[in-house]
Amino acid sequence: MQKWTRDQMAARVARDIPEGAYVNLGIGLPTMVANHLPADREVILHSENGVLGMGPAPAPGQEDYDLINAGKQPVTLRPGGCFFHHADSFAMMRGGHLDVCVLGAFQVSAGGDLANWHTGAPDAIPAVGGAMDLAIGAKKTWVMMEHLTKGGESKLVERCTYPLTGIGCVSRVYTDLAVIDLTPEGARVIDLVEGLPFDELQRLTAIPLVDAR
Repeated sequence: MQKWTRDQMAARVARDIPEGAYVNLGIGLPTMVANHLPADREVILHSENGVLGMGPAPAPGQEDYDLINAGKQPVTLRPGGCFFHHADSFAMMRGGHLDVCVLGAFQVSAGGDLANWHTGAPDAIPAVGGAMDLAIGAKKTWVMMEHLTKGGESKLVERCTYPLTGIGCVSRVYTDLAVIDLTPEGARVIDLVEGLPFDELQRLTAIPLVDAR
């Protein structure tokens, strides 16, 4: 089955981020979005550990490990970028100053509930970090994740079975198969990987879908 690669997913998210937006990219897959933002579009990237104005990942050999994102990955800094206290960073997140946050997820419900910090497994290490603050504080919360678990189960579910990060906060989901808006009228598919029939996407997804392309 044809799927978008992780870089293609990141490029698809980057395409939807508007000019002038203040954006937080969560740990893991979402950090790749920074590498696909057009150079001529002004997007101000925020990192939970206290950075504003991040750029893409540095070229090999140019890493500065005093300049990292929340996932401890080396990043670059755009002209005008700055650093500040962790408390100030959380004040930005909680104060509604971020236009968009892009987070990973274990599950997203049809109603936009987010579960992305703990699977509930006995050996799993809970690590919510700032995800709950981002999910509720940002004006829009988008999720970037694989469509299916390693076991082939849908990560889009009627009701999350993992501990929740936020309730009713996710408005859009980007997977390796589709882009789906979660609305009061249902889960609306606005983009689909080339060659994948809508009926097949529906078969793989545990919630009803509406073809809104």
